[in-house]
Amino acid sequence: MRLKDKTVVITGAGSGLGRESALLFAREGANVVVTDLIEARTKKVAAEVQKAGGKAVALKADVTVEADMDAAVELAVAEFGRLDIMFANAGCAPEGFGAIPLWETTLEQFNAVNAVVMTGVFLASKAATKQFLRQGEGGNIVVTGSAGGIMAYPGFFSYGAGKAGAHHLVRALGNDLGKYGIRVNAIAPCHGMSANLAMPPEAEVLGKSYEELAAAEAGGWDPVGSPIPLQLSTPPNLLDNAYAVLFLASDESRYINGVILPATDGGSLSKVSIPFDDNWKLDQEVLQK
Repeated sequence: MRLKDKTVVITGAGSGLGRESALLFAREGANVVVTDLIEARTKKVAAEVQKAGGKAVALKADVTVEADMDAAVELAVAEFGRLDIMFANAGCAPEGFGAIPLWETTLEQFNAVNAVVMTGVFLASKAATKQFLRQGEGGNIVVTGSAGGIMAYPGFFSYGAGKAGAHHLVRALGNDLGKYGIRVNAIAPCHGMSANLAMPPEAEVLGKSYEELAAAEAGGWDPVGSPIPLQLSTPPNLLDNAYAVLFLASDESRYINGVILPATDGGSLSKVSIPFDDNWKLDQEVLQK
């Protein structure tokens, strides 16, 4: 087991990647503190972990509230004796899911997104670090960043700015905290993320990626018709990203620090928007003759 007897706090664990990671981490031997803004979701995920034979407790917590992040860490210590890993995963999409242009976006709407995707990372990291320093044995912080913090998603300027800020926090904190044996890394998912991000908070937790839902609607996955350069027989899913988080959370990555790992990228970040066909080099040779 890759996380045997490790204690993990996961923010935004009521759905999507957080939920998938809670289930995976528990299978790998971790004690899990499931936190989310929606209390019913935390209890359901904790119960799922327990039903599968794992150890988990639930806590309603808002990543934008410092006292809530401190409470999550305190619960981990009270229940399991220590904290080993903070997975700062909570995120939210901009209001309108990219449909509201800059000139109609309010300051409140912009700040609401950044409060979760950037400030939430700061507060979760701060709460965890205080406990790591008390324990004096190092620690591990993993963050859910985004390919949207590397490349611009149309209409997601507030989200992308916040994720880019979170990425730099990871680099800066990795540098600052390394001398205490504390590692800080992030994944930057491009595909295989939860379709629940585009849905209201009260919506049913689907446990599926955008690509999985699209494949189901189309009657099957068409890798050739997909914009992802890597062509595999099945669509990317939440577990693909959860395994990347597991790697960064485990001792297998013990000398990785301050790194943003593009997860489930499938080659997308290596593409350009200019439509070159497969024979573009040959075409250029013909034109030059």
